[in-house]
Amino acid sequence: MWEAMRAAPLGDDVLGDEPTVAALESKVAAMLGKEAAVFVPSGTMANQLAIRVACGPGDEIVAHEESHIIHYETGAPAALSGAMVRTVRGARGLFDAGDVAAAVRTRNIHHPVSRMLVVENTQNRGGGATWAMDRWERVASAGRAHGLHVHVDGARLWNACVAAGYSPRDFARHADTVSVCFSKGLGCPVGSALVGPAAFLERARRFRKMFGGGMRQSGLLAAAAIFALDHHVARLADDHRHARTLASGIAAIAGLSPDFAPDETPSNMVFFSVDPALGTAQALCGRLAAHGVRMIALDPQRVRAVTHLDVDVPGVARALEALRTAAAAARAA
Repeated sequence: MWEAMRAAPLGDDVLGDEPTVAALESKVAAMLGKEAAVFVPSGTMANQLAIRVACGPGDEIVAHEESHIIHYETGAPAALSGAMVRTVRGARGLFDAGDVAAAVRTRNIHHPVSRMLVVENTQNRGGGATWAMDRWERVASAGRAHGLHVHVDGARLWNACVAAGYSPRDFARHADTVSVCFSKGLGCPVGSALVGPAAFLERARRFRKMFGGGMRQSGLLAAAAIFALDHHVARLADDHRHARTLASGIAAIAGLSPDFAPDETPSNMVFFSVDPALGTAQALCGRLAAHGVRMIALDPQRVRAVTHLDVDVPGVARALEALRTAAAAARAA
């Protein structure tokens, strides 16, 4: 990847003459079967560009209550687009066509206007849950039937495709726009893309500049993404196997309880609860850090662990040993 970055021809993407960025945008658009793509610094920006183009002040977005756009994007739909979010519920961040229909506002002068449907795949706070294709088709069809712009937050779409066995193109064909990330499972230093119709993306490109996302010699980063798309997608299956191994090992540690069984861990994320007798999730993560293992405390008693390009079989074993040691130390404290 470093060699690809060093060898990348460079230009100025803000001025529209960055050849490596153009190559990446063409590549990812083709992979998803869309007309165009725009390279951006982050998945949050990709999602917010889609929202800003599709929605305006007083409009409403339909999304699951555990969506990334609600929990982890700093209230950006309201701050940047003046839009509000109407939430739906469902196990593991997934929902059904009927939920969409029930959430869409009737045409009434008193109501906000339903403009957009956002679906996340894989679903972060759902423990990396993936959408089954038939369920997704029904949900997307319901969105279109009600005149909604259908957007996929596909930060981990590559993981979903490997786990569920469908192609990015097959999944994306039911959406108007899709955001994808290159820096998570694919191992790039920076970068995401928003993919969709050319006219929509031209408007998004203008808002990218407005939001401070225009980058100059960004071919360095685009080259890393091209390399990752060519070499790092199929190997995501390794991360998924490692996550199942991790979940199985955690289940055997007293005081730690995985949210989902290993066979219900389809991708690369493991969420688990910490018994209060062992202290807080943050305290446990602090003990793990002392052993060189990093996990994130999401809630007072809940931890998220993610397997990725830099975690191999010995790394999973090391993480489990650190968890056993940390749990034992907490019990003895």
